[in-house]
Amino acid sequence: MNTAHTPLQSLWLGIDTGGTFTDFVLFDGNALTVHKVLSTPHAPEQAIMAGIRQLDVSLDGVRIVHGSTVATNAVLERKGVRTAYITNRGLADVLTIGRQARRELYNLQPEPPPPPVPGELCLEVGARIGSDGNRVSALTPADRERLLTQIRDLRPAAVAINLLFSFLDDADEKAIASWLPDELFVSCSADVLPEYKEYERGIATWLNAWVGPLVAGYLARLNERLAPAPVAVMQSAGGTVSAGMAGGKAVHLLLSGPAGGLMGARFIGDQAGFTRLLTFDMGGTSTDVALIEGEIRLTSEGHIGPWPVAVPMVDMHTIGAGGGSIASLDAGGLLQVGPESAGAAPGPACYGQGGIQPTVTDANLVLGRLRPDAFLGGAMQLDAGAARAVVERIAAELGIGCEAAARGIVALANEHMAQALRVISVQRGIDPRHHVLVSFGGAGGLHVCALAEALGMSRALMPVHAGVLSALGMLAAPRARHLSRTVTGLLEAFDTGQLERQLQELADGGRRELVAEGVAVDDITAQYSLDLRYRGQSYTLNIPWEELTASGEAFHAAHEQRYGHRLPAPVELVNLRCGLRGRPPDIALPRLAGADGQASEQALSTGCGGEAPVWPRADLPAGRRLAGPALITEAFATTWLPADWRCEVDPVGNLLLERV
Repeated sequence: MNTAHTPLQSLWLGIDTGGTFTDFVLFDGNALTVHKVLSTPHAPEQAIMAGIRQLDVSLDGVRIVHGSTVATNAVLERKGVRTAYITNRGLADVLTIGRQARRELYNLQPEPPPPPVPGELCLEVGARIGSDGNRVSALTPADRERLLTQIRDLRPAAVAINLLFSFLDDADEKAIASWLPDELFVSCSADVLPEYKEYERGIATWLNAWVGPLVAGYLARLNERLAPAPVAVMQSAGGTVSAGMAGGKAVHLLLSGPAGGLMGARFIGDQAGFTRLLTFDMGGTSTDVALIEGEIRLTSEGHIGPWPVAVPMVDMHTIGAGGGSIASLDAGGLLQVGPESAGAAPGPACYGQGGIQPTVTDANLVLGRLRPDAFLGGAMQLDAGAARAVVERIAAELGIGCEAAARGIVALANEHMAQALRVISVQRGIDPRHHVLVSFGGAGGLHVCALAEALGMSRALMPVHAGVLSALGMLAAPRARHLSRTVTGLLEAFDTGQLERQLQELADGGRRELVAEGVAVDDITAQYSLDLRYRGQSYTLNIPWEELTASGEAFHAAHEQRYGHRLPAPVELVNLRCGLRGRPPDIALPRLAGADGQASEQALSTGCGGEAPVWPRADLPAGRRLAGPALITEAFATTWLPADWRCEVDPVGNLLLERV
């Protein structure tokens, strides 16, 4: 990675819009200021403007990077616009058929899911390009007249165009787009995802059109209200794009917030001297885990809701386990935790908002690992009596003590999260013992040491400003593009120069876009890679490009690491990929200052069998070492340091945790 930075020319403001809170991180060249306001989901820009007013930031001279949930929420809530889908004759039902994956394998009469696009909105044209790129049949005036009549009668707000082999020749898609009325939002598959697999390409193109008008409208309103400040938007692959261009790339914003979190974890890891990380983002309802080895891993096999999203995005694994996960007994009397959650309303019983079921947060409070008067910086008082009452109820059903039940709830939640971490490490041939576990999110610090132990890891990291890490990561993200194109054939049939020319052609379009956004040509770096597979396989591995022989051997090694074997079969090229990025802003964490802190009180914690000191994190100076058991409290998180762990505060305030 190019580590040079652009000079800082103004204030930088990172804004992460979440479901409950909107987070702000302001960097003035020397110090960071963090802030939170309640989100306004019906109009996210209202919370953004409220936070900017409270921070007293002038819009003249600040650069803004924003992570938006507008696209994500619209997809998950199925609130996209009325969208027509145009494809080749005979292929109108491809999105409905999908991959014929059955959610209920042994149900002979499963309830069919609703189709992405209703049948009456699936339209066909007679043109076709063959798999060799040659024309089989052409568009006709009759196609044009029939299509325009259908569009006029159906009155969609957006149109998705997905024709066979458009990645080889997109002339027909461009022609159809030129026919359509200007007021329609139009997405062409050759622009959204120029790769093979018509179902995945079609879904990506439809998603882009389905939520595109909503995203474009929101960003236009935001741009207007934030003028004259330039606004960039976080993409799912970890780079930023100008808000003006992001409106047409809605499908690239589906993991905008989580991508910011990973960029923040990577940024903090670099500052602390760690490049091999397992990240663990635990919130109230779910937990996201990911693997970073120098670079953030990307995938083209992600999902949003029930649909595949084949555009590049950060490679994350999400499970339904969080602080609000509900503990219950199944029909056999065994303890279960999650995936059902108490959510924000009524929330855990200790919130005092009417919750009547025990949750992981209640269990941690019973164990003394949360302080009732230190939650959210003291802004919210937790009801310890209510937490104990609901945990005692399930303890009575199990025939054990209240503390034992609480330990069981926490242990089971830990096992769910440890299994998720194994999925993205051990199951991919990666030994987690060589990595550092980085925890963020409001609930992560209570579980990070136990999870590290479960994976045989000896080191963990609690970042400074962990509660707003996504907003911080957005400030550290460069302008970027990720491009791809399907080029198939046996790898040995190509020559190095031929592939390098095609990779360079792929990069040229993205480079022009970055230059148009103000990135200097000399500041743009490119990373090339190939999607390879053995002939006869359906799935690929992404291999960094070197030259033919080296890339082929790297594929054999990667296949052996992932699957435990290599095959004496020819290697086939499927896709070319190019990642472009500008130089990131010169954001540096300020050095920690302050005097030695003292334990503010003694808190009884049955989790360690005695009393544990409570340390306000803000009072801990750089270099301070602590031995467990201890609680370290801050405004938006609490870290539990068990008896066999120790902690050191690094120069910028990160907590470096190490197992003794």
